[in-house]
Amino acid sequence: MIMADPAADALTDSSTHPLRHIAVIMDGNNRWAKERGLGGIGGHEAGVERIRDILKTAKQRGVKVVSLFAFSSENWKRPDLEVRGLMSLFSSYLKKEAKALRDDGVRLKVIGNRSHFSDRLKRLIDDAETMTASGEFTLVLCVDYGGRWDIANAAQKLASEVQMGRLRPSDINEEVLGKYMQLEGMPDPDLCIRTAGEQRISNFLLWQMAYTEFYFADCYWPDFDSAALDLAIDEYYSRQRRFGLRDSSVGEEKTATRGEISRA
Repeated sequence: MIMADPAADALTDSSTHPLRHIAVIMDGNNRWAKERGLGGIGGHEAGVERIRDILKTAKQRGVKVVSLFAFSSENWKRPDLEVRGLMSLFSSYLKKEAKALRDDGVRLKVIGNRSHFSDRLKRLIDDAETMTASGEFTLVLCVDYGGRWDIANAAQKLASEVQMGRLRPSDINEEVLGKYMQLEGMPDPDLCIRTAGEQRISNFLLWQMAYTEFYFADCYWPDFDSAALDLAIDEYYSRQRRFGLRDSSVGEEKTATRGEISRA
């Protein structure tokens, strides 16, 4: 069992910009399976098993939200057999893990376009979200999700509000639009991790990741274990987040924190 590093926890507590939200693009499941002579769904099954370790380590490091890009809007274009397998795997995860998530204090939130889901799957999602609603740590599963869809969907809702006279066009700004986005009420991701060596955003949380730090891991998602997550988190705390400011505007406290990491 991998225990939390007390020194790392101290950095988390004292950082000017603590790591609250990690977003993950879980890539490489099919390649992982192919290299082992397994069917594609076997890689996805192994990837699901990895989630437990990641949540445990994230909680130990003081993270409050983990968002996983489980199924993109574009994934419907994959072979029918794989799509059916992924939807079946998603259903199984909801049925098997909801109680465990609740017992571990994890709130489940599923975001994305649910219009393509069966009524049965929609009920499973609603039941799992209700069962885990009291959790203090949040797991966000992004299923049939796309960043462009998220923005367009929010704009459509705003247009409806204007049309019905409940909102004036001049009232619309970034804060108002943000309230109609899928992650409303949660902090924007501080860190986005992508596995399998790919270095692109793939239409994931486009609005929310305006100032997110990116970390690219060479290993496939099923091999991304607790130790790998610790490395990503340590890398995050070694960086200086400026948010458009100059170095001198960030503060001496953050500079000192970076120095502590470099000497570790």
